[in-house]
Amino acid sequence: MEFITNSPEETEALGAALGKRLPAGTVIAYRGDLGAGKTAFTRGLARGLGCTEQVTSPTYTIVNEYLGGRLPLFHFDMYRLTSSDDLWDIGWEDYLDRSGICAVEWSENVADAMEHPLNITIEKLGEDTRRITLEGEIDLADLSL
Repeated sequence: MEFITNSPEETEALGAALGKRLPAGTVIAYRGDLGAGKTAFTRGLARGLGCTEQVTSPTYTIVNEYLGGRLPLFHFDMYRLTSSDDLWDIGWEDYLDRSGICAVEWSENVADAMEHPLNITIEKLGEDTRRITLEGEIDLADLSL
């Protein structure tokens, strides 16, 4: 399923619409260049889950936890990891066992550690315009902005 957004607010709105319907245990594998909008999408995702905390990029902390919504959200940034072994070392299995949503930026660095993720690719088409492609085993038939 493919969407075009024309502002960071629209990107967040799409994330919020998705967050309202994700089941516990969903793993999201983000792909997209630096500045593509992965964190903006995650801000919306958190809002859709009912989280009121400020969502920031976990670049230096590896993972940020948001526990105030209907499901916990674990936002990972794998940019600095070199392999999935590093992911297991930080407790990946424990996060999976907590029945929340694991949103993973730079997922290609740890792709072999994720089984059946919801793949979200965000491509920059212009200053604020993004093509967002969602692929996975979750029913997204009526998802809209």
